Amino acid sequence: MELFKETASMGHEQILFAQDKKTNLKAIIAVHSTVLGPALGGMRIWHYQNEADALNDVIRLSYGMTLKNAAAGLPLGGGKMVVIGDATKLKSEAFFAACARFINTFNGQYYTAEDVNTTTDDMDTMKRYTNFVVGTSDSSSDPSPYTAKGVLNGIKAAVKTKFGSDSLNGKTVAVQGLGNVGYRLCEHLHQEGAQLLVYDYDAKKIDRVTAEFGAVGVSQSEILTSECDIVAPCALGAVINTDIIDQLKCAIIAGSANNILANSEAGDRLHQKGILYAPDYIINAGGVINCGADIIGNHNEHYVWQKIDDIYNTTM
Repeated sequence: MELFKETASMGHEQILFAQDKKTNLKAIIAVHSTVLGPALGGMRIWHYQNEADALNDVIRLSYGMTLKNAAAGLPLGGGKMVVIGDATKLKSEAFFAACARFINTFNGQYYTAEDVNTTTDDMDTMKRYTNFVVGTSDSSSDPSPYTAKGVLNGIKAAVKTKFGSDSLNGKTVAVQGLGNVGYRLCEHLHQEGAQLLVYDYDAKKIDRVTAEFGAVGVSQSEILTSECDIVAPCALGAVINTDIIDQLKCAIIAGSANNILANSEAGDRLHQKGILYAPDYIINAGGVINCGADIIGNHNEHYVWQKIDDIYNTTM
């Protein structure tokens, strides 16, 4: 990767690397933009195959956070933190203290929150060592209920555009990923009368959703290419690429994952095929709206839910 060329083309302001041998911390924070305000973006722990994959992820995710925060009307910029490694082995008080020290080097220009493989409890631990963390139990807390509701609003806007009515009754939705957001999205979709096809690498999560919402579990190879109305990727990004598009049998792609499209060519191919794509950085903004309210000093439930309801109109 030509780092300066890559980041210059996307407009990144800075990227910092940190390591701490005592806690095995290997982390990257990318701040894409602080034009609208301090950068906000979650902390992700993932077992990347190599360091280049981690760098590519943080570059794409931080850029997406700038778009997300701006589209949501928040006075915040975009950033992201990725940590390389196995979350089950890394997490400790000392580890999160080291993460906090890294965040503090940005002097308030970057705030973090929970993301893949981090939790509200983890944010509470880091809060003891830095002021630049949101999504703690004494503030905005778990962002997933807010994210899931925003994604539902975005899906309904896409269904309105494609089918003329935003009713989900009788629509079939294939949900890939049943973590906190995916599970709650399934709950909303079930309440709206949708039929669910689901997949997660954790079989217990599939069993829970099938038992509670009457979903049908399918295999990893089938979840994106099953015949359905809507494909909702709710795990990691870059799952919609040019190789898989010809196999798609859906009318809409709309999910909570960041950077669902592998590249711009995938977007062009979807358009050519007549598949409507609801931009992830617009419809999955509920969590950042909730967390961002803490930073801008306007955290009340009415404000947060009104902004999340507005995701429907923004998507339209």
